[in-house]
Amino acid sequence: MAFSVADLANAEAFRISPKDTNYFVMLFDKESDKIDNIFVIEIFRAGGATPPNEHAAAHEFFHVLHGEGIARCDGKTLPIKKGDSLLLHPGSEHVIENTGTGKLYTLTVMTPNEGFAELIRSGERVELDADDIRILQGA
Repeated sequence: MAFSVADLANAEAFRISPKDTNYFVMLFDKESDKIDNIFVIEIFRAGGATPPNEHAAAHEFFHVLHGEGIARCDGKTLPIKKGDSLLLHPGSEHVIENTGTGKLYTLTVMTPNEGFAELIRSGERVELDADDIRILQGA
């Protein structure tokens, strides 16, 4: 296959744990594309955040598509907003938090996957709402 296309109208979305305030729209991963990294749209509800986490061997990239928040990494805090990009190196403990009044949307890429896609897919399926679809389609 020369290329893949993510059909956002039919994309699968998952929340890792029922108490999580963020969820993931699967774009490309090992299951769908036989690749060693993962590409998702990560959606954070207002006030939502990732739990503190780090990755032993993976780099994690975030590009803010919509909204605003803060990134905390290794004791430093940085405001993030639409158009900002952030690259986290292996071993960096980090948190991404939505500080805006609406949802925060990021393109999130982890390379290598380091089991992240499998963790996401093992969670519960969630439905995208009209705002999610609108933002994902670039409106």
